[in-house]
Amino acid sequence: KLARAGNPRAQNNIAACFSGGYGVEENPELAAKWLKLSAASGDPVGQRNLATLHFRGEGVTQDDGEAMRLYLLAAEQGDAIAQDMLSWMYAEQGDYAEARSFAEKAASQGVAASMTRLGNLYHDALGVPRDPATAVSWWQKAAERGDADAQAMLGAAYLTGSGIARD
Repeated sequence: KLARAGNPRAQNNIAACFSGGYGVEENPELAAKWLKLSAASGDPVGQRNLATLHFRGEGVTQDDGEAMRLYLLAAEQGDAIAQDMLSWMYAEQGDYAEARSFAEKAASQGVAASMTRLGNLYHDALGVPRDPATAVSWWQKAAERGDADAQAMLGAAYLTGSGIARD
């Protein structure tokens, strides 16, 4: 009832049911329909989830440009998951300044994957000067939050003595 009455978060939740087959038959097209309503109402979670459908091509045409546009709308409202995804997408495109900017925003909200990405940017000198110690610092923060990639990178840093004493 709430979704039909225009509540954007309820619309997002109905979409999740259709997307995952929770209590209803899985239907990506209906999920997209409900997410379009939620996103159009300005709900950042609806925008992020609709972006993910466009990124994957589930229930809608696969469209990275539309995915990035929707992720940006959510990210500008402080959605950390959208900020992290934008960071990854920008890094994949080679726009390391934007990748770093969005990773810093997501990392400040505790997103471990963005912390790992920041470590990688500093380790590989992607858009920033190479700084192994800063890379290790970011990997330590992410590793403490359970990020396996950061734990592996931190282990390699200890093994090679890059940015931290060899151990």
